[in-house]
Amino acid sequence: MLSISLGPLSLSIGHLLLVLAFILALVVGGLLGRRYRVPVAGSVADVFVVTMLCARLGFVVGYFEHYQDNLLGIIDIRDGGFDVVWGLVGALAFTLFLLWRRVPVRKPLAIAVVAGAVFWAGTAGTISLIEQQSRGMPDVVLRSLAGEAIPLYSLAQGTPTVVNLWATWCPPCIREMPVLEAAQAEHPNIRFVFANQREQPETIQSFIEAQQLSLDNLYLDGQGRIAGAVGSQGLPTTLFYNAEGQLVDTHFGELSKATLARGLEKIHTP
Repeated sequence: MLSISLGPLSLSIGHLLLVLAFILALVVGGLLGRRYRVPVAGSVADVFVVTMLCARLGFVVGYFEHYQDNLLGIIDIRDGGFDVVWGLVGALAFTLFLLWRRVPVRKPLAIAVVAGAVFWAGTAGTISLIEQQSRGMPDVVLRSLAGEAIPLYSLAQGTPTVVNLWATWCPPCIREMPVLEAAQAEHPNIRFVFANQREQPETIQSFIEAQQLSLDNLYLDGQGRIAGAVGSQGLPTTLFYNAEGQLVDTHFGELSKATLARGLEKIHTP
């Protein structure tokens, strides 16, 4: 499963697990804080904030070239650009600093942080192992705007493939379309497939003309079968398949030039 729907809100599983880990750390810290009669929640929150800042900084440093023409994009975290390794290093370093400086909260803080980290690592690792068992391209038949049926796997034809699930009513989908359009032109050795979810051909054609987009491989997924197969509960969702048709990366939410570049790196073969 890639994402989960909570009423009108959709979250990627990765972000949800991170939030749950933070909540667990806060709960554990609060309980131990009462026992030791010291405030711990503030320190736990500080660790979380520093972790996210370091993860974002690491990602921006690694893909800075893609932010040069839009520096404000650096602080736009809607693109989901975070580096896990930088985040973990930042969390460890800042936790050790707090344990050194804030002696009264040393024990409860350490336990709270470890509890959150173990929960996140355990659940994320388990989900990753489960997903590895079903990473092939879904056996789904799409339709062109003219009504022609074509299997998804036949579009790939042994080529690294990016499958974008989108809809005309989805604002993040609309914002990321120019990024995908440009990437399609820049990477002719990668197949881009735009699978519209549950809309009519007339609606899609009007949207494409109004937005003045030039997209190859534009198809209809009238029943949302791709989303159902990969466990996506929201849009946009982008799937990155290697030349062997194996899913190697996913992105839930709006893509920026940087987050798209990260996904393409994982499937591109020079």
